[in-house]
Amino acid sequence: MLRIFVGLFVSVWVARYLGPTDFGEFSYILSFVGIFSVLATLGLDSIVVRELVAENIDEGKIIGTAFLLKIIGFFLVIAAILFAIPFTSNNSYTNILIFIVAGATIFQSFNVVDMYFQSKVLSKYVVYANFISLFISSIVKIIFILNEYSLIYFIWVIVFDSLILAAGLVYFFTTKSTISIKNLKFDKETSFFLLKDSWPLIFSGIVISIYMRIDQIMIREILNIESVGQYAAAHKISSAWYFVPSVIVSSLFPAIIKAKKDNHELYLYRLQFLYDFMIWIGVFVAIVITLNADAIISLLYGSQYN
Repeated sequence: MLRIFVGLFVSVWVARYLGPTDFGEFSYILSFVGIFSVLATLGLDSIVVRELVAENIDEGKIIGTAFLLKIIGFFLVIAAILFAIPFTSNNSYTNILIFIVAGATIFQSFNVVDMYFQSKVLSKYVVYANFISLFISSIVKIIFILNEYSLIYFIWVIVFDSLILAAGLVYFFTTKSTISIKNLKFDKETSFFLLKDSWPLIFSGIVISIYMRIDQIMIREILNIESVGQYAAAHKISSAWYFVPSVIVSSLFPAIIKAKKDNHELYLYRLQFLYDFMIWIGVFVAIVITLNADAIISLLYGSQYN
């Protein structure tokens, strides 16, 4: 919650500073890379958590295998972007910024630490790492705004933020986990097993990613980059609430998996409770934001985004 709200405050400040045109370029680049960055996860996240929750498993083998698979996923992201760029109307400068942001996806490999702590219901250490990276990157962005830096510096902050977060995750893993880094290892059979279960999630992840990101790509191609900036400003307010289901699901997932193994009725009850809870949260947020949209945009972004 802290990361989302502080990040929203800073991103709004960045949007006001850059203006609709540069902010549109910034948002377009993030959306373009975001469509392909789902390949870096290979749909492994929930599968790895599921396996780590199980008893009598080699945690070092699962984490090490997932880490290397995610490294492979990073190269798939780069290959997919190289294939897609010729079909766009981007200039060379925009393409350079795209590859800078794409480079940050390699640090997603360290999210295996997040999966480990999720399986142990110790997500507080991941929160600490997120808070550190949020604080540092926010300070850097504010410095760039006050000193009137250009767009490319804000692009590099994305890479810097990912690097700091990865370093934080590694630190907490080495100091708080029961697994030594030297016990992490890649296993071919384990990789096939994980990918066999994750391929439907890879497919659904790609579809969801396209659904979530394609709008800004289309606006850039059909209208102009300033329109992307206007749209992105509105989208930022809407998507600020996406953290709610992410936090709830990631926190309850181990308990739901455990109930599935131990008590089928309890499993169904917890699943139904989760769905009901999500629906009512969605309805509440939709009503509040819809009724106050004009005031929110004017207050946060100013007249240039009206």
